[in-house]
Amino acid sequence: MTSLPLPPQALAAPLPALRTLAGAIGTVTMAVHRLHVVWTHRREAAALAGFNDRMLADIGLTRCDLADAYSEPAWRDPTAVLAQRVAERRASRRRPFRPTLTRLSCGPSIVPDDGGQRADRPVPTAE
Repeated sequence: MTSLPLPPQALAAPLPALRTLAGAIGTVTMAVHRLHVVWTHRREAAALAGFNDRMLADIGLTRCDLADAYSEPAWRDPTAVLAQRVAERRASRRRPFRPTLTRLSCGPSIVPDDGGQRADRPVPTAE
């Protein structure tokens, strides 16, 4: 039994359909993965709600920050809002480096000069 060779057009016909199907599967897979990541981050952010105010302040957050993060739509990552708030607070606390001056030399001293004599030594008198 001999097999007849298929023409090249017959082999090329299913390729675009397979590429389209593979692209659609890839898109759906990435969307499901992204949804899983957002869901995981929402669970982690929900754990922050169990912290007391002092613990939240230690990491740079407030209860209002948590409420703002949860007010985002369900498909958005609430931890992005929380990270942005912490970064804003840290940036506002940082100040540029200003060297401290040890001695200002902008005017004369207000301490009277006693000519090198101290109060505990007697002043020599001319005889």
